[in-house]
Amino acid sequence: MSLPAPALTVVAGAEAPSRADGASRAEAVRGIGQRLRAGELGSLPIIGALLVIWAVFQSLNTNFLSSDNLVNLTMQSASTGVIALGVVLVLLVGHIDLSVGSVCGLSAALVAVGSVQLGWPVLLAVLAALLVGAVVGLLYGVLATRLRLPSFVFTLAGLLVIAGVQLRVLGPTGSVNLPFESWLVRTVQQGFVPPPVAYGLVVAVVLAYAGAQVSGRARRERAGLPVSTPTALGLRVALLGAALTAAVAYLQADRGLGIAFALFLGLVAVVDILLRRTRWGRAVHAVGGSVESARRAGVPIRRTYVSVFVACSTLAALGGVLAVGRLSAANQGSGGGDLYLTAIAAAVIGGTSLFGGRGRAWSALWGVLIIHSISNGLTLLNMGASERYVITGLVLALAVTIDSLARRTRAA
Repeated sequence: MSLPAPALTVVAGAEAPSRADGASRAEAVRGIGQRLRAGELGSLPIIGALLVIWAVFQSLNTNFLSSDNLVNLTMQSASTGVIALGVVLVLLVGHIDLSVGSVCGLSAALVAVGSVQLGWPVLLAVLAALLVGAVVGLLYGVLATRLRLPSFVFTLAGLLVIAGVQLRVLGPTGSVNLPFESWLVRTVQQGFVPPPVAYGLVVAVVLAYAGAQVSGRARRERAGLPVSTPTALGLRVALLGAALTAAVAYLQADRGLGIAFALFLGLVAVVDILLRRTRWGRAVHAVGGSVESARRAGVPIRRTYVSVFVACSTLAALGGVLAVGRLSAANQGSGGGDLYLTAIAAAVIGGTSLFGGRGRAWSALWGVLIIHSISNGLTLLNMGASERYVITGLVLALAVTIDSLARRTRAA
């Protein structure tokens, strides 16, 4: 039985969009593949890797994803995450800071000695530690801009000098304990965000994200650039709200969201806004992408370098304040060991390029969660430091390899 001509026309017309939809889907898949090879999918690959790590450790030990263990994981990550956030800023301009661990240790020593042995108010000791961190960063900025020394050299020298100053500050005992009654110790060790405040922060974050997405879409539309559909925008906002609400609710099943980790998240959000929405952030990315091009565009190169080194050292000092509060003590090992390597690895694993110009503030969050998840999971499996070093090193090597390949792809 043959169909009338109009019907045949309708059927043929229905097949063409189907083929067009298939072609568009294939182009979309190819586009995702190209963006993945070029490293332009943002934080999605890192988040996917974190979920895989969590799934593996959960399959090996069912306590890994318990609310109690995840609360411990977040509290362990706060200090290192703050330090890694500063490292992200330095890497963005193509430099590196090897002394962040020593600055962290000196800051912890200053807080402990100042508040316990010298009788300073804890707040004054904390401010003094942050000021010392800022002065160290200012000195690094001068060495990088005036003398044009390689940052690897003068920060390595700073690592040794500051470690020596830390030992002198601690004195012959080499260890100073903070009283548990101190507000710093109680805040960092036992301070948690009240549930109403935590859910209020979730609402505020979702509303701010939705507003930023709507305003960004409007700007792109006025400029004649491609924009996402309102449905896709609403879906992203809904997914973010659901994810944050579920995370807060799961943590509240145990002790909740720690104040120290909430401070870290707030710093990441602020730095992210500064990097994406301010002239300073554009200058940081421009200098990291090409110093000569930034200079020709009128970007203040020296001021940008100095500000980045000051921010990095100040954040390292803040990490030391959180560390001494969590341990309620400062000793010769504070800030030592592999802390500076862990902070740098977290920044790189989180997606910050070692070659400068590419990275986000959120790289510090995802990177530190990956590193501490590996450490925490191996501890639950009763494995030692050797396995942790090997696995973390392999993950770091993989991240650097992907970054290098993506850089070559973009250059080609």
